[in-house]
Amino acid sequence: MPSQIAVVTGAGAGIGRAAARALGRAGFDVALLGRNEDRLKDTARDLAAHSIRTLVIPVDVADADAVAKAADRVESELGPITAWANCAGATVVGQVATLSPQDIRRATEVTYLGSVNGTLAALERMRRRGHGAIINLDLAPSLRGLPLQAVENGSRAALRGFCESLRPELLHDADRIRIVMVDLPSINTPHYGWTRNTTGKRLKPVGPVYEPEVAAEAICRAAFTTSRSISIGPSTTFAAIWSLLGPGCREKRMADHGYKAQLEKTCADTDAKDDLFESVPGAFSAHGAFDAKSRRLDSPLSFFVTSSARAGIAGALLAAGLTGLISHIRSGRK
Repeated sequence: MPSQIAVVTGAGAGIGRAAARALGRAGFDVALLGRNEDRLKDTARDLAAHSIRTLVIPVDVADADAVAKAADRVESELGPITAWANCAGATVVGQVATLSPQDIRRATEVTYLGSVNGTLAALERMRRRGHGAIINLDLAPSLRGLPLQAVENGSRAALRGFCESLRPELLHDADRIRIVMVDLPSINTPHYGWTRNTTGKRLKPVGPVYEPEVAAEAICRAAFTTSRSISIGPSTTFAAIWSLLGPGCREKRMADHGYKAQLEKTCADTDAKDDLFESVPGAFSAHGAFDAKSRRLDSPLSFFVTSSARAGIAGALLAAGLTGLISHIRSGRK
């Protein structure tokens, strides 16, 4: 039986590196895409120690032609692509009034268009065989609408809308290609230290923070699920309900507490390098600086909820509510 082939973008560090390891353990050979060749090779050595075949391809995902050529090389050297995980991203954090149009454009090109480019490259090749899984990353509802995060939120919302329109097209054409979104809470990766930051303060994760291995497990499950999305932990469901029932209250709380939740008291280094236009040099792993407060994969709160399960829970709650309402009405008539 031929090996299954996965492509992971942003595989040099953070979520992408952890996802490459998780997919390798699940039986995939893995193509590693990203801007920093040294870190990609480090990831490849990590996987090779477990007898996992890899292919390192330095590429900027914002370059659609380069991503398409990388996909051709994967199919030529490793084999037919069965799963593609778009983990690459870059952003700029700060009040909208302080951001430059050039920075916003670049962040959108990497996070949104980079994921679109990966999706298009995967689609073109998967449609030859009529099946496969394309995994894109989204923000958990608890992180949507945060102040200072307009660029990241805009890119992820655009990607969410893109995938929502793509799914019925695939159904119409009877392709068995699955588009799965992974809704991520705060993940302890190096990006807090290398994100372009106009606030003047050091960045920190908001709310419950999870180790990158938890995100990687969700991505790995997405490669096999038939659901449209996978979320992590209990806060995602609660936040989704809150945003529907009390959007005004949520915005007020974001305004009052959103800044403090994201910023440390210490000032950011004025000469700190960021990854918006070029990869930050140096050796980085999957983990960032917040291991002490991160939830591990074996934590009881590190559980996964698919969109199918959420729909079932919502249906059960609705049925229970309607049953209670009918009972109340009947008892009132007696």
